[in-house]
Amino acid sequence: MNNTTSTALARPRNDRVIAGVCAALAPRFGLSPNVVRLLFVLSCLLPGPQFIAYLVLWAVIPEQR
Repeated sequence: MNNTTSTALARPRNDRVIAGVCAALAPRFGLSPNVVRLLFVLSCLLPGPQFIAYLVLWAVIPEQR
């Protein structure tokens, strides 16, 4: 069974907070968008390129049609 709608990575038009990156990643990992957002905010407390990764994902992940 090939269900591409549930596995396709796309930023939703609704349920966005900033750009929809966390809402796009949440179904891929089987998590709530709010959990992914919380994990991202918590990861920002650690050193690393989190903001750069977010911007790259924003540019790379297409918007949902």
